[in-house]
Amino acid sequence: MRSTIGVLLAVLISPLAQAELIDEIADRGELRIAVQADNSPYAFKQDDRLTGFDIEFGQDLAKELDLRAEFVEASAAEVLPGVESGKYDIALTPSADAPTGGGSLDVSQPFGAKRLLIPFQKDNPAFESAVNNALQRLKDSGRTAELEQKWFKGVQETAAGQ
Repeated sequence: MRSTIGVLLAVLISPLAQAELIDEIADRGELRIAVQADNSPYAFKQDDRLTGFDIEFGQDLAKELDLRAEFVEASAAEVLPGVESGKYDIALTPSADAPTGGGSLDVSQPFGAKRLLIPFQKDNPAFESAVNNALQRLKDSGRTAELEQKWFKGVQETAAGQ
């Protein structure tokens, strides 16, 4: 009998635990996004303000989630541990730095021509679904392609011309 009650409690508590991240973020009203501020064209400072693909994309993603974007500058070594610990909700990092999933973090569906991924805390299916749906809406609206064209066009041409 006790084991049955324990199993029932575990089943009932698990969905609540999984919803905590999305509920916490919704209560806060902002999405804390870790960015590397010295990584042009993804994120960099211009006139003491953050700008770049990650900044504009993060603003659009937060808007799709009905949240404000709060950007937090982090070093490459701080980004993923900060997401795992909950210091940041997500990270926008170059694809070479993003985890592939299956480890201590989960990742979004790949997005954009560069097949970027967004890492976030593991075992948060409601948050994962919300992020993936927002990414799909940004893609379908053409906004992802528009930002890639704006921020990566010159980089791709320079790389191709070398």
